[in-house]
Amino acid sequence: VTVHAGQAADAVRAAYLRPGSGPVALPVKRTAPAVGPEETARAMKEFAEPAMSGPVTLTLAGKPVTITPAVLGKHLTVKDDGHGRLVPHLDAQGLLDDPAVARQVAEAAPAPRNATLRTDAANRVVVADAGRPGLKVTAKALGDAVMPLLTRSGAARSAELAAPAVQPRLTGAEAERLGIKEQVSSFTVNFPAAPYRTTNIGRAVDLINGSLVMPGDTWSFNKTVGERTKENGFVDGIMINDGQFTKSPGGGVSAVATTMYNALFFAGVKPLEHGAHSFYIERYPEGREATVAWGTLDLRWKNDSGHAIYIRARSTDTSVTISFLGTKKYDEIRATHGPRTNPVPPGKRTGAGPTCEVQTPLEGFDVSVGRVFVKGGQEVKKETFRTHYTPRDEVTCDAEGPAAPAAPAAPAAPAAPTPTAPATPAPSQASAALPAGHARA
Repeated sequence: VTVHAGQAADAVRAAYLRPGSGPVALPVKRTAPAVGPEETARAMKEFAEPAMSGPVTLTLAGKPVTITPAVLGKHLTVKDDGHGRLVPHLDAQGLLDDPAVARQVAEAAPAPRNATLRTDAANRVVVADAGRPGLKVTAKALGDAVMPLLTRSGAARSAELAAPAVQPRLTGAEAERLGIKEQVSSFTVNFPAAPYRTTNIGRAVDLINGSLVMPGDTWSFNKTVGERTKENGFVDGIMINDGQFTKSPGGGVSAVATTMYNALFFAGVKPLEHGAHSFYIERYPEGREATVAWGTLDLRWKNDSGHAIYIRARSTDTSVTISFLGTKKYDEIRATHGPRTNPVPPGKRTGAGPTCEVQTPLEGFDVSVGRVFVKGGQEVKKETFRTHYTPRDEVTCDAEGPAAPAAPAAPAAPAAPTPTAPATPAPSQASAALPAGHARA
């Protein structure tokens, strides 16, 4: 039923001019549904009821994959074909991604596993595990197998699921052909032990380890690690939001981002996107650290080394190490470090609520770091990066009281110049820190 807008306006206007005329009947147009009750009954009898009558079973690499009616129902619909007839539609990709199906598929047909690499005592790359082929299950193959079974019953609701063999992207022989022959760079970040760090850093490391970045390709932290959610294996930890520490899922992964940044810096590859923490955190190198925030700040770099780069990542309860394996483009990458300038004293604030974290004060400052490229004993290129850190306010937590605005503290004495970093530490491209109100994981 639809209202005739123009005629309805005329009817209302006429009634308004006749006070006491009573309710106004609006002119409407009645349209029969595109799909009538007879077609609905047919679709129920011929498709919907048989489809939900029981599970379907697919045989994949000799193992059963059982899909229950409850799982099928989440991805199965009927739609009008435009001619008044209801036709079934299966969201095959959604069905393949459904945890109840994906788990069985992964167990029956594991994906190909790349070779894993390590370095020997001379920093030469050797194969730790040769990897193995796997099977590839596509959404189309799954849909083609499932759809014919939905109108059948009993033992007829079973079929084979096609899955062609797939070779790993990286084999031991391929690693040698791609020029992955030596350790190009390596960096380690140490941090205080905490259960959330162990979980979050370990999860990020698992997702990064074994990444293969081909010449000319771009590597992205957010694309590789994914959103730091509980569903993706992360737990609540400490991160910076609105200029102070707070609890949030994925807290602690900035240690991995900082390690990655330093590794890419010493490898001599090109940083594309990078942001420092809003205020300085003492365990990271000044001006040579990175943070990430899902949807707003990524850590990205381009492999312009001319050879493939294999990323090896490891973590313990108190450290994370990332190494780049490939072929060195430069003989050496040196880091330089300037003094702190433009010091700004911190303020004081009171936080409240369960997410509040006590915070010690630290002045804000600017700092410059340099990256020097050496080849054939000669300096062939130099880059300078500048980072601005805001003050880290002193925060006390009041469980009941409201948050108080920041108050200026007594002026702090200018920081003493920081000595130049030695040639072998891992540098990171320094860039402007994001605003204090920006959340970081």
